[in-house]
Amino acid sequence: MPPGDLIQILIYFGALAVLAPLLGFFMARVFEGKRTVLHPALSWIERIVYRLGGVDSKAEMRWSQYAWALVWFNLLGFLFVFVLQLVQNWLPLNPQGLGNVPWDLALNTAVSFMTNTNWQSYAGETTMSYGTQMLALTVQNFVSAATGIAVLLALARGIARKTSATIGNFWTDLTRSVVYVLLPLAIVLAVVLVGEGVVQNFSPAETVITVEGGTQQVPLGPAASQIAIKQLGTNGGGYFNANSAHPLENPTPLSNFLEMLAILLLPAALVFTYGRMVTARRHAWIIAGVMLLLLLGGLAGSMIAEYQRNPVLGATVNLEGKETRFGVVNSVLWSVATTAASNGSVNAMHGSLSPLAGGVALFNIMLGEIVFGGVGAGMYGMLLHVLLTVFLAGLMVGRTPEYLGKKIEAREIQMVIIAILAPSAVILVGSGLACVLPVALASLANAGPHGLTELLYAYSSAAGNNGSAFAGLNANTPFFNITLALSMLIGRFVVILPCLAIAGSLAAKKASAKTAGTFETDTTLFAVLLIATILIVGALTFFPALCLGPVVEHFLMGLGRTF
Repeated sequence: MPPGDLIQILIYFGALAVLAPLLGFFMARVFEGKRTVLHPALSWIERIVYRLGGVDSKAEMRWSQYAWALVWFNLLGFLFVFVLQLVQNWLPLNPQGLGNVPWDLALNTAVSFMTNTNWQSYAGETTMSYGTQMLALTVQNFVSAATGIAVLLALARGIARKTSATIGNFWTDLTRSVVYVLLPLAIVLAVVLVGEGVVQNFSPAETVITVEGGTQQVPLGPAASQIAIKQLGTNGGGYFNANSAHPLENPTPLSNFLEMLAILLLPAALVFTYGRMVTARRHAWIIAGVMLLLLLGGLAGSMIAEYQRNPVLGATVNLEGKETRFGVVNSVLWSVATTAASNGSVNAMHGSLSPLAGGVALFNIMLGEIVFGGVGAGMYGMLLHVLLTVFLAGLMVGRTPEYLGKKIEAREIQMVIIAILAPSAVILVGSGLACVLPVALASLANAGPHGLTELLYAYSSAAGNNGSAFAGLNANTPFFNITLALSMLIGRFVVILPCLAIAGSLAAKKASAKTAGTFETDTTLFAVLLIATILIVGALTFFPALCLGPVVEHFLMGLGRTF
């Protein structure tokens, strides 16, 4: 690897290491209801939202009430996005005169953005009007991210509180997440991106003369405002079909760096927010370290794979499908960061990665999007594995497992198992069905192990609420639109609801006194056990499928063979 590429990686992770703890502590103050530097300018927005919604911001909710409010809010958001697509042709802010979206694609897109997945079976610039992009998709980018944050806050309170029947107020958590965190950061990033050349206007597409003398339509529109929150909220849905490989979404090396940084910034910061809320900051640093080690391991494996000679192409460095403006390193770093963070945006085609680098991206998603993961979602997903690790450690030493003073018993572990296994089952069952049904196989552009990887990636991306695509799969068919929508719903809510149930169960418990036999969760030993639990669960579940896909393709590539 050239020294310049290594320097870029070091600067990226250095910036993340400095900014994440600072932002995490700021968010802890926001969610604890304490005054911050933003309150003089923004608190009036919070008060207006409560007044218009008839919300008592100090009223506490039981976990079931919290879950009910969350589900209803997301259902209403889904219906709004779905209907808006069906009638966009008759609404303003549609200078291109784009038609109404077919019902199955509208269904898939509404579910996708409501679940923070942002899987896109469409080309944004030729399918969605400016009004739909702004009022439906961009709004969901904010509130779906805020929903993930709210679930993490509820779980943190459940762990921190003692003999409490409540875990907070969903409406308060949602509002504060948007007003004090997502909105200010998105405004700042959008302004910077506009300065770098990202388009932000309401003009119709421009017709330009190409260097060959022909004509080409250059799509325009309010892109920067959506791109800023798509990265910060770990949404990932591109304004343009090419996503962040499009020069009007990602025009310069600085915009590329900032967008990559935004992908991991909030997920990493929320680890430290959690540590402060449960008064276990050292434990939070251990979790952040585990996430970082897993991320760096995947990045190292991807880099090694990409810089190996490819006998099929006869090249040492494969630039096919990469973002040639930014180089191989930035393309690979983006692929690892975006799949680790449940983001889904791309600046290069993942299907063009070497088999093992593509396999790393796929495995990041299969782990449950817990290597930093989505905003809020990554941390509460990681906490499920933390609880499982503590439970297994307790069994090994023959004492009741405890986590931060709370006993972990059958009810909590049952919820943990449901939340971990349900998305895994969706991935394997969905991919298995797609492998045998002609209506699904007709959408494949590649045969053999690469074709299998395309199917595995699609259902993993949907169930993991990631949203990135492997390319080569025509997913805009009724079969994929419907089955992937179901996968997204299960992957989102069959994790959220058990997490809230765990929060309610733990909140009601008394705190146990720390003894000499208490298993410490802020040690290197705990970090090793947590990594082992994560990898073993992932390996046992998906190793056979990965062997038939990217692993087999890697060995065939070494023999110079393709399908």
